[in-house]
Amino acid sequence: MALTWTDIFKFAFAILLPPLGVLLERGCGCDLLINIGLTLLGYIPGIIHACYIIVKY
Repeated sequence: MALTWTDIFKFAFAILLPPLGVLLERGCGCDLLINIGLTLLGYIPGIIHACYIIVKY
């Protein structure tokens, strides 16, 4: 899957605030809640999940 310019900005937001990257990619839903939980448990798992969501979709 090719990356677009918007994906680059989503990755930047995902590194700064992981739930924001997921929100921009998938909207408000189950993935966002999972990412908020992972970010609260640890910053790095939230970043990994956000990057996975951005690359997957």
